[in-house]
Amino acid sequence: MFRILHSSKYLFLPLLLLCLAVLAQAQHFSINDKLKQVKLHFRLVRDMIVVPVYINKKGPFNFVLDTGVGLMIITDPQLVDSIDLITRRTIKIYGSGNAESFEAYTTSELDVKVADGIKSNLVHAAILKKDHFGLSNYAGMPIHGLLGYEFFSQLSVKINFMDSTLIAARPGKFKPFRKGIKVPISIEEHKPYLNTTIILPDGCPVENKFIIDLGAGHPLSLDNLKQHKNDTQKAIVANLGVGITGPINGYISRINEFKIGKYTFNNVITSFPDTNTHRSYFVSRDGNIGMGILKKFFLILDYQNGLMYMKPNYRFKEPFEHDMSGIEYYATGNDLKRILISRVEPGSAADEAGLTTDDEIITVNFKDVAKMSIVDIDNLFKSRNNRNVLVEVYRDKKFETVVLTLKRRI
Repeated sequence: MFRILHSSKYLFLPLLLLCLAVLAQAQHFSINDKLKQVKLHFRLVRDMIVVPVYINKKGPFNFVLDTGVGLMIITDPQLVDSIDLITRRTIKIYGSGNAESFEAYTTSELDVKVADGIKSNLVHAAILKKDHFGLSNYAGMPIHGLLGYEFFSQLSVKINFMDSTLIAARPGKFKPFRKGIKVPISIEEHKPYLNTTIILPDGCPVENKFIIDLGAGHPLSLDNLKQHKNDTQKAIVANLGVGITGPINGYISRINEFKIGKYTFNNVITSFPDTNTHRSYFVSRDGNIGMGILKKFFLILDYQNGLMYMKPNYRFKEPFEHDMSGIEYYATGNDLKRILISRVEPGSAADEAGLTTDDEIITVNFKDVAKMSIVDIDNLFKSRNNRNVLVEVYRDKKFETVVLTLKRRI
């Protein structure tokens, strides 16, 4: 497993988009004619917006809303037997370069319901024959798929991260936020983009083009490390996520300053994908803006009018923090209640304490991890520099307790 807590979970799905682009042109969701708007609750899990979805009157299934994905994707192959598919055909998905292919199904039109009053129109999906992303293990709860462009394309969507609610209405029906900003966006290859500014170390502003990516767990990702090498402080090697061809390696550091409209962020944690694992894109861009920044705002996304409205919420002034333990871990077991270590960063607090890959975490500060969410564990491990945390692990058929002294690494 390579689900990690700072990752953009599925940054690169361009070939899937290419294979199914003809279907995508007709797919969208709309609101029942008798309603003005529809409100639903979501779960924010490791910075993923998880909504209940019914398919062919079966469910609910847990889907991640992701503006970085061009089509509805069912990542859990077991759903093939659960949703009464009429027809399906097999396609091969290829990554860039010489990467190996893998197989997926394309479905016939599905009856998809996200909430009472939001209906699907000609929505098809791709079903992966093998779960290549391990989102359930990453989230610590069952995740069945991703819902992207077709949900946002014909709706105006207001997202409130404070009370975990989402309201969908027809395009242009929401009033702009008072004391907020209006940001022009462009929709290209079924994804939203904006142009904004990064301040380089010499003080010069540089305009960059970013995807607005609700599916990315990091605050910011930049594709050109060389341009920003003097703007970064410490950098750590990391797995940045999983793409269509496998893990995305790279570095995590900070940049001095990032601006959206009148809002400025300092010391922003930023991912830099390694050029050896960098993918080519259909649309030229400089990186993506992820949930680490987006969740600091009330948001309205209006694809039809090419606009995003933003207003700071109470998270706006919270500093950007990264994991201080040096542990990458995932949930496993039938109920996803066991926590296993997948990687330990050399020189980190966990490495100094002697933790290793495949150790099973049993308790954290004397609390059974089976009674904690994976988000609770994340929050403890990035809570405070120099904080002592007691971690009990199981290895080689015996239990061992270690003291982690959390260490801010970037």
